[in-house]
Amino acid sequence: METYWLCFRLRSDATFGRGEGMAGVVDQEVEHDTYGLPYLRGRTLKGLLNEECANILYALRQPGRDMTHWTEAAQRLFGGPGSKIKNDARLRVGAAQLPLDVRRAMQSSRVPAADVLESLTTIRQQTAVDETTGAPAEGTLRAMRVVLRQTPFEAPLTLLDDDPSADLPLLAACVMALRRAGVGRNRGRGHLQATLHLDEAGRPGADVTRAEFERFKQEVGA
Repeated sequence: METYWLCFRLRSDATFGRGEGMAGVVDQEVEHDTYGLPYLRGRTLKGLLNEECANILYALRQPGRDMTHWTEAAQRLFGGPGSKIKNDARLRVGAAQLPLDVRRAMQSSRVPAADVLESLTTIRQQTAVDETTGAPAEGTLRAMRVVLRQTPFEAPLTLLDDDPSADLPLLAACVMALRRAGVGRNRGRGHLQATLHLDEAGRPGADVTRAEFERFKQEVGA
């Protein structure tokens, strides 16, 4: 078992939605903990990586190319259909949170959670447009809280195999392909830049994204 870290910084405002709002304040609230610190659920992050993996495998499929190595690597990382042990995912993805130093500082302070949340987020309003008149459609005004751009996040990635090195090139490619997350990611929100790091005493260490991606390119013959 080995731990790596996925780190990303928002390049645009993002809403990691919690599926509910706050009456009179926002229609869409961001996911945040009891200290007011926003985060992205591990299950959601893993789903995004799995989606990028599927896109990569689709792009790799060419006449005459043996896809066995890559499909097996993808199955080890993200699992496959069925309930057999061999189909279980070997990748465990933790929640993407603010850096540990920031979390510790906020958790030890006496700043109210609402104030912490407001310092890291803002509220954006949007409305649908009437296609006939080009004016805002009546009754469609919505308020959405967003995490501010440039906010950094980090998430632990645990690979349960004794020697996960064979799957790291594909994982690095998935991390590099990850570009958006959260609600409205198809409308310009949640743009991010992600990197893969070694673990150093429970914290993100050296950035290995480029080195592992180079291995990926060599193995696919790019």
